[in-house]
Amino acid sequence: MADLENGATSAALDDRVVPFTVPDLDVRGRVVRLGASIDTILARHGYPEAVSRVLGEAAALTVLLGTALKFEGRFQLQTKSDGPISMMVVDFNAPDVYRAVAHFDEAALAQAVAEGKVSTGELLGEGHLAMTVDQGSATTRYQGVVALTRQSLEEAAHQYFRQSEQIPSRIRLGVGSIVTGEGRQWRAGGLLVQFMPHSVDRLRAADIHPGDAPEGHEILTSPDPDGVSDDAWAEARSLVETVEDHELLDPLLESERLLYRLFHERGARVFEPVLVHEDCRCSRERVLGMLRGFSADDRQAMVADDGTLAITCEFCSRRYVFAATEVEAGLSAGA
Repeated sequence: MADLENGATSAALDDRVVPFTVPDLDVRGRVVRLGASIDTILARHGYPEAVSRVLGEAAALTVLLGTALKFEGRFQLQTKSDGPISMMVVDFNAPDVYRAVAHFDEAALAQAVAEGKVSTGELLGEGHLAMTVDQGSATTRYQGVVALTRQSLEEAAHQYFRQSEQIPSRIRLGVGSIVTGEGRQWRAGGLLVQFMPHSVDRLRAADIHPGDAPEGHEILTSPDPDGVSDDAWAEARSLVETVEDHELLDPLLESERLLYRLFHERGARVFEPVLVHEDCRCSRERVLGMLRGFSADDRQAMVADDGTLAITCEFCSRRYVFAATEVEAGLSAGA
């Protein structure tokens, strides 16, 4: 841990998460910058620009939350909705690996773009967002679900923290692209700040306004959406809301420098960054096991004229080809 004064001097500014605290404000948080990893994911699938932007936001949000895991496990963000982008899945395997995929309707997306309805909320539509923590087979999975009602992913995340974690939180997400000598490259960034006071009383929600209260009656109200009436949280929340997208995406602006801009008067402290990268959990063995889990009729329907079964991973587009006899032989051996 180090006091933040003049920023970091790291050569690798991308694909890293910087945890931090601001003791004077009783807040903690993380900043994420995704560069080559998110560009690889989006370029691999050749997503349209609107889809790339929304999936980039989802990836930044997932990495922000997934890097908080203190154990070997998996954090997954998934959306299912009725908009042009019907589904997104982002997997984060602690401590540092993620992958992402999106499904979309080309005709509906083209119409939305033509009508200028390209905000995240409009592209997702209505449905739900689920966040799942999986610590392995020995532990029960935890899942929090919030409704998608054409709001942004930032707003959906705030709703998740209010109802599932009950921790006052603010999130900023940004996605964009830059032009380099190698062409256009996608980038994504995010900032998470959470209010974690030592005193539980400071988390007490403000009372709902009672209407026509007797004269002289003191009413505790708060403009904060989380209902927390605390000057420190109000200051932290206000500072986060000043962050611009370009500050989250600028390849020359270190995360440490951004935090210094925001919290230098309060003495922000940063911790060792977590380096992340994109990778897929698929393997020939995993896919073979999945095929053997299908019914005999389903497996037979998948066999091509040349006697092979082919599966393409929707995350990484890797193609696996098996001889039908190889799949069946394994079943016979295990019988």
